[in-house]
Amino acid sequence: MKKYDYILIGSGPAAYKLSNLLAKTSRKVLVVDGDEFGGTCPNYGCEPKIFLEGATRVVLQSQQLQGRGIKQAASIDWRELMATKLNRFNSWPEETKAIIAKSHDVESGYAHFVDDNTIEVNGHQYQSNQIVIATGQRSHRLAIPGEQFTHTSRDVLSLPHLPQHVTFIGGGYVAMELATVLGAAGASITIIDHSARPLKAFPASKVQVVTEAMEKRGIEFLMNTSVQGIRQQDEGFIVQTDQGEIPTDYVVDTSGRQPNIDRLALAAANVNSDRGGIIVNEHLQTSNPNVYAIGDVISRPQPKLTPVAEFEGEYLFDYLEGKTTAAIKYPTIGTAAFTFPEIAEAGVKEEVARGNSQYQIKTLNLKYSSLAAGQNDQTGKLTLIFEGDALVGVSAVGDNAADDVNNFLPVIGLRITGEEYRQAIIAIYPALADKVAGGLI
Repeated sequence: MKKYDYILIGSGPAAYKLSNLLAKTSRKVLVVDGDEFGGTCPNYGCEPKIFLEGATRVVLQSQQLQGRGIKQAASIDWRELMATKLNRFNSWPEETKAIIAKSHDVESGYAHFVDDNTIEVNGHQYQSNQIVIATGQRSHRLAIPGEQFTHTSRDVLSLPHLPQHVTFIGGGYVAMELATVLGAAGASITIIDHSARPLKAFPASKVQVVTEAMEKRGIEFLMNTSVQGIRQQDEGFIVQTDQGEIPTDYVVDTSGRQPNIDRLALAAANVNSDRGGIIVNEHLQTSNPNVYAIGDVISRPQPKLTPVAEFEGEYLFDYLEGKTTAAIKYPTIGTAAFTFPEIAEAGVKEEVARGNSQYQIKTLNLKYSSLAAGQNDQTGKLTLIFEGDALVGVSAVGDNAADDVNNFLPVIGLRITGEEYRQAIIAIYPALADKVAGGLI
């Protein structure tokens, strides 16, 4: 039986960060993955999605500027766009595996635990006193009649032909972002959600701005609606709901994501988990002292995002290699949905601050700036949340909301005052960052 200093189960952003740091040491490492090396984000998640968003943004902005100097809006050739996307991303899993293999042993296959410090892959057993689980999440599948007719976001990101009508089940990040892309490409879109509104993680007032903009582009929202089943007909499918039937050509199950733990045989290693994933302590250690977990597979309140996973990979390296004994402390985390308009936030949430006397809220309409007027962005709104003189939260909606929120992250995370910021920085004019230094804080 081969023994290693470290065994990493998974090779996504969290494990990839950790493996790169371990490559600079003399440690003997095994990296195991049963899916695409590199994980969800670079292969069938955030990176190919944001690649498609590039063409989407051009189309939607050109539509927004018709009659204001643009005579004809741009359009998407879906087959050409998808061919370009596949040309860029198809080689990434093997390239990632090759990079890891330069420094570590690799095994393609699904791992499961045999005991507290032993795993088995493809009939071979391996041991380590430091095993790291980084298997991430996968798309949740609704247990309804006709579930075999549904597709996942992974399918959409390699969709060879654009369906005429696409129905999304669920109204989270994935549904809203992919609906934006497919809608801009020319598909008719219906979004069904059992909740009262989509994007529940973001402020309701700003989500309303996003949904109204999407509705103006013809995207249909059926809220407070539950899907009961899907049946196939001669041409396409019928989605059966408690509010009626919806004919469609393609159904995407975006009802959520779930941790990839079912193949691991966690009980054999005495590793505890719950619905959210693997339970860890303040050092990312599981109930088994030989086993740690990082990335989206963890049950934690922080957003399950690529930069957060990478942060955990770096922290765990420092902790296991004796560079720190401190508990993990998460920094200020910015989140965004790349819809059109975008929506983003960081720090104290707007819903928490409203009605709480310890916070002061300042909301600004951004549409009057020359930048927004030139783009005909009528949606831009920015909310700043203060606790005394300190900026502690921000949310934004608009064509550039993600970048707008990023402007404020240093102020929140570094805990500096507005005066300190203005004395240290003169930002590029005329952009939102200039307004940060110009008096918003």
